[in-house]
This record gives sequence, structure tokens and C-alpha cells, in this order.
Amino acid sequence: MNVREQSPSFFRRNLRTILGLAILALTIHDIFGPHGFLAMRRTQLEIKQFSAEMQKLDKENQALSDEVTSLKTDPRMIEKIAREDIKMPGTQEDGSKPAPNKNR
Repeated sequence: MNVREQSPSFFRRNLRTILGLAILALTIHDIFGPHGFLAMRRTQLEIKQFSAEMQKLDKENQALSDEVTSLKTDPRMIEKIAREDIKMPGTQEDGSKPAPNKNR
């Protein structure tokens, strides 16, 4: 009898152990690796946070755009800003004129 025929080779004796370790290593890599489950989950959370921040900034941008349009076209807003800049009295909020200054 040949020695090879009597005892199985190292590979044959440990085949299940080697396959088990290989599967375990691949599973660990799939979970904890750079493109694994945890990394993908972290990336999804970052995408959600950036999307929420982007929506907030879009709303703020729209509000500022509306304000710019109002400042360019609304005569009352233009007058209000002009009066604030030169510190001139204008109409009261109820539409009446302010009382004249008696110190003239």
C-alpha cells in the first residue's frame, strides 16, 4: 500500500475547516469592509442628512429670491427701505401721515 492511499492529504482532512474559515472571512468582509453593510448604511444616513439640509437651503433660497423680487418690484417695500436709509418719516402703518414736526 501506498502512504498516500492510506492517509488523506492535509487539504482533504481540513477541507471543511478551510471552507468554514473562508466563508467566515468573506462574511466579516461583507459586513465590516470598506464597501460592506455598515459602510453602506453610514452612506445612506449621510445621504438623508444632506438631502434634508439641501431641502432646507432650497426653501431659504426661495424665500430670499422672493424677497429680492419684492425689493425690486414692490413700491411700498422700495419706499420703506428708502425712508429707512435717509431716516425720513413716511406714512404710518394705518395709512395716515405722521404729525408735522413743530420744531421748524
